[in-house]
Amino acid sequence: MGRGLARRIARLRGDDRGDVPGWVMVTLMTAGLVVALWAVAGPRLAQVFTTAMDRVLAGG
Repeated sequence: MGRGLARRIARLRGDDRGDVPGWVMVTLMTAGLVVALWAVAGPRLAQVFTTAMDRVLAGG
């Protein structure tokens, strides 16, 4: 019984190391999505921010 548990623990420890490329891919894809969304929405967000600041400064 003790050897079976030790084997399972050793197998689980070994599984953690093999997933680094997956996490790198997820990170790169997320960064790509952020860049793509920023390219599309950036000018509009800047306009919204400028309009909001103009209204705040004019109203104050």
